[in-house]
Amino acid sequence: MSAYTLELRTLHIACAYVSIGLFVARHVLNLYGIAWRKSRALKIMPHVVDSVLLTSAIALMFAVQQYPFVNSWLTVKVFALIAYVALGSIALKYGRTAMSRRAAFLAAAAVFAFILSVARTHSPLGIFSYL
Repeated sequence: MSAYTLELRTLHIACAYVSIGLFVARHVLNLYGIAWRKSRALKIMPHVVDSVLLTSAIALMFAVQQYPFVNSWLTVKVFALIAYVALGSIALKYGRTAMSRRAAFLAAAAVFAFILSVARTHSPLGIFSYL
């Protein structure tokens, strides 16, 4: 693996962890009724981090020449990412009740963990490939 590819991979992984950290922080702030949406940093930073995350993913995809809809593990990551974003939206904004927001948060966290396992194993089954 080239130095460029390693740097992209490191950036991508770092952004993934910052992204989930921001998601958890915003959820916790919601739980305690803290108006985090008034914070400019907490409104803008997740978009910046997620943009860098997506850009690094696309660059990494070309660097290692593995593509969604060609490589099954990347296809699964793309669909799981869509599920994660939808669940995250429900957890942070669109959930009508506190219970639905909590359930969506837990489901989003589980999907994120699955995405990590798919990335780690390069298997579309992720952690379930060990069963």
